Amino acid sequence: MKVIESAEAVQLEPDGPANAAVIWLHGLGADGKDFVPLVPELKLPATIAARFVFPHAPVRPITINGGMRMRGWYDITSLTRSDQQDETGIRASAAIAQGYIEREVAAGVPRHRIVLAGFSQGGAIALHAGLRQTQALAGILALSTYLPLHTSIFTELTAAGRATPILMCHGLYDNVLPLALGSTSRDGLRQLGCQVEWRDYPMRHQVCEEEIVEIATWLRARLP
Repeated sequence: MKVIESAEAVQLEPDGPANAAVIWLHGLGADGKDFVPLVPELKLPATIAARFVFPHAPVRPITINGGMRMRGWYDITSLTRSDQQDETGIRASAAIAQGYIEREVAAGVPRHRIVLAGFSQGGAIALHAGLRQTQALAGILALSTYLPLHTSIFTELTAAGRATPILMCHGLYDNVLPLALGSTSRDGLRQLGCQVEWRDYPMRHQVCEEEIVEIATWLRARLP
């Protein structure tokens, strides 16, 4: 795959014309390069000529980290959902993700061949944006994360969002975003009729080898 880097993103181009796309959002404090090494480990078949796009989040002060400036999709004041969430930042970053979806559509990749993925903060944006689509995506991959602005989903969930397959993965011993944040999001989405597959692993806030195998299997099913 050819690697293309810009100030906005890292992009992996397939050897031939792209027939699918995976837009993958990194976690707090990382950047678009974070998950690039994972792509070869997925060992996707040549028939899935997927373009992988790894956007860089904007640099912003993060309250929970003492106001330190770093790449983040939105500000965080605490790790509980009872505190005020950064709605402005979340919706702005969801708009960034939407822009990448529209770019892929304009490049000839149909929406049903686009996966929106993310880890931690990036996974939260993937869920937020993916569940509000007007046309269903191939899937939403949400790793070690939770549903942000969870009360708004009752009025903003679309039929296309409900129809989009979701894979949520979480560490049993996650020391950053506790397992309960992910599992309660899973339960709430299922109650709304969303198609949520769930996997948990004996790990912390990370990605493990068994999880990578599961992700690859899921992607092959979503992008046949």
